[in-house]
Amino acid sequence: MKRFASLLIVAILGGALTLGGYKLFIEPEIQPQLIQDQSPSQNFMPAKYDDRIYGTNADFTEAAENTVNGVVHVKNVAVYQGPRSIWDLYRGNEGGRALQGAGSGVIISPDGYIVTNNHVIKGASEVEVTLNNNQTYTAEIIGVAESTDIALLKIDAEDLDYIPFGDSNAVKLGEWVLAVGNPFNLKSTVTAGIISATARDLNTYDATPQSFLQTDAAINPGNSGGALVNINGELVGINTAITSQTGSYIGYAFAVPSNITRKIVEDILEYGDVQKGILGIRGLSITPEAVEELDLNSAQGVYVAEVTSGSGAEKAGIKEGDVIRQIDNITINKFSDLTGYINSKRPDDEVKVTVVRKGKKRDFDVRLTKNEIYRIDSIGLEVTNATQEELEAYNTPNGVKISRTLMSNLPSEELVGTIITAINNQSVNDIGDVERIMNNRKTSESIVVSFIDKNGEKQRVVWR
Repeated sequence: MKRFASLLIVAILGGALTLGGYKLFIEPEIQPQLIQDQSPSQNFMPAKYDDRIYGTNADFTEAAENTVNGVVHVKNVAVYQGPRSIWDLYRGNEGGRALQGAGSGVIISPDGYIVTNNHVIKGASEVEVTLNNNQTYTAEIIGVAESTDIALLKIDAEDLDYIPFGDSNAVKLGEWVLAVGNPFNLKSTVTAGIISATARDLNTYDATPQSFLQTDAAINPGNSGGALVNINGELVGINTAITSQTGSYIGYAFAVPSNITRKIVEDILEYGDVQKGILGIRGLSITPEAVEELDLNSAQGVYVAEVTSGSGAEKAGIKEGDVIRQIDNITINKFSDLTGYINSKRPDDEVKVTVVRKGKKRDFDVRLTKNEIYRIDSIGLEVTNATQEELEAYNTPNGVKISRTLMSNLPSEELVGTIITAINNQSVNDIGDVERIMNNRKTSESIVVSFIDKNGEKQRVVWR
């Protein structure tokens, strides 16, 4: 009995010592962390901290309510004549309409202008738009920008709910965003996520640099052309693509930034096509290998590998070997940062370019020039505007010059330098005409190229 009492006293004393030590040494160290997590102190958080936007209790209801009526369901409809199969012939069906695909679109003005992806409506005989209130309209295709996968539509309606443009250059990593669209034909679906990356180029080898916003908001087939909005309900991107081995969302989704989209819309409405300003350089993102090979002091920026003769960059004084670190107030870490910003500009716009040359920073005011090259990827040709002397040499009043072949099976020596005078029986005067014809053709339509060869003979080639 005495032994038991002794053990009991020892146990009580041990417990008291343990509790006292915890209170004295451990609890003061962890208690402030628990308080900070539950109720942020003004001493540790910025003065502009807003728990509704940035905290764990972020409220998306207002942004969702303000945007869901501004997103529409877009249907790509093919109108066909005559029977399409023996069963149509047997049943007496002589024509009709067939759904080729569907996606989403964003109303950007109360009078019915809608932005979507070009791939959603490409090849359509008719485009059908259904609003969130189930009203359906036939849309007119106003214009497209194939290289950035943007299309502008118009429906005959007034006083529509629309989503205002936000500033995609102001988007920050980790910022909350909502994706609004019609995945798998599930109308008016809203998902939430954050900005995972900016200026993302999905294919650095396709010669068409991209500058997507990357998000982990769930985007699936049918979301294409839908809205990516910030917590204030402003449009910061047009949802365009996912990276997936299954065809469905696995955590990676991509949107065309709103600043690029807005510029494309304004160009189409004002000029009829997209005005592309170019800096006039051939640039390379700086890899760790390039740092060592080129003896650079940083792996950030764009290395100027070549300056185009007569370009704004050359006239301003930019030289081969310069490293571009900033354009206006945009930090340039990689090539897609540069192209993303330049794609929001037009010819004759001025930008301030900050470069590092031999370890010293220098600023140049560069006036952007007009793009003089167009790639017809579907047939493997690159064309440029022909000079008056070149047209006279080929005895033709109009045409564009083939500057390069993009496929190994094409006879480069025979084609390069020849003049294309028409595509699909439409005369071409410059690369703008070529781009317009290619953008407006149906995917299934053959491409007929009329050109004058180096012997002065008129030729026609059909690509099917």
